Amino acid sequence: MRLLVNLSIVLALIVIVLGAYTRLTDAGLGCPDWPGCYGHLTVPTDVDKVAAAQQLFPDAPLEHHKAWNEMIHRYAAGLLGLAIFVIAVLALVRQRKYPETPLKLPLFLLLLVIFQAALGMWTVTLNLQPLIVMGHLLGGFTTLSLLYLLRLRLKRIHLPMGDPKARQLANLAMFALLVVVLQIALGGWVAANYAALACTELPICEGNWSANLDIAGAFSVPEAVTYQYGAHDYPERMTMHVAHRFGALVTTLVVGLLLWRGYVKAHSTVIRTSLNWVALALILQLALGISNVVLMLPLAVAVSHNLMGALLLLSLVGLNYKIARHA
Repeated sequence: MRLLVNLSIVLALIVIVLGAYTRLTDAGLGCPDWPGCYGHLTVPTDVDKVAAAQQLFPDAPLEHHKAWNEMIHRYAAGLLGLAIFVIAVLALVRQRKYPETPLKLPLFLLLLVIFQAALGMWTVTLNLQPLIVMGHLLGGFTTLSLLYLLRLRLKRIHLPMGDPKARQLANLAMFALLVVVLQIALGGWVAANYAALACTELPICEGNWSANLDIAGAFSVPEAVTYQYGAHDYPERMTMHVAHRFGALVTTLVVGLLLWRGYVKAHSTVIRTSLNWVALALILQLALGISNVVLMLPLAVAVSHNLMGALLLLSLVGLNYKIARHA
């Protein structure tokens, strides 16, 4: 079961990377139907099948590279769902013999991955509606985080010596985790609305950006036939981007404060090691975010920024768990 959970964590990371790659290559509607592609389990390649697909979806021209990006992401997500199903079954079986085996968490993960599948379907059927796209992204990050938490619980980390000062970090560590989740949500909103290049200068935005802020419009969902390539005007997208940058500043300050207090107060090697991972993830994430702006959103950097956000989240999940066990 531990091995399967470890493999599922790796697979969840792959699914997150593939999801970011699919979104950034504008392949979210590479297949206009779900769960197949133009009525097939794979991307149609035969001339007759392609002709039939175009007749079936005349408003969605088949682009093979985009369709394959989308389908590979679906295959990986389906495999992850199957792995989580097996984990839940194993937990049910093992709990009868080993009552200490976590059961609620695997069962919740199973329900979550089913809901994720529904979000994946709605992403396509609702033509990339931003709330659905952002929810799908957050669902993926939540699935990854809960798998990692399950791994920690199965590992049964024992910290017998204890560190009373670690208790003083508990509230701040949880707050930092919530701030990072909110920042990931802001990043998801920016990505779902194609606002990543709305600001091309540092530190905030070019020109008289403050005069163009439109908070109400930026966090609304306008009516549109399709949301591919975005449905908001420039001031609204610029506002989304500015909000994400201010969120990055707040996140850096909060996590930085956690690191400073942690290094001062905590004497446990386990907690200090976790703090080191948080610091490394934060530094790399900031570097990737700046690189996205300076280099005009290169694909590899943008995908890595998404992945590093997931790793920063995992590092804080691990830190919170170890503080709770060590305090």
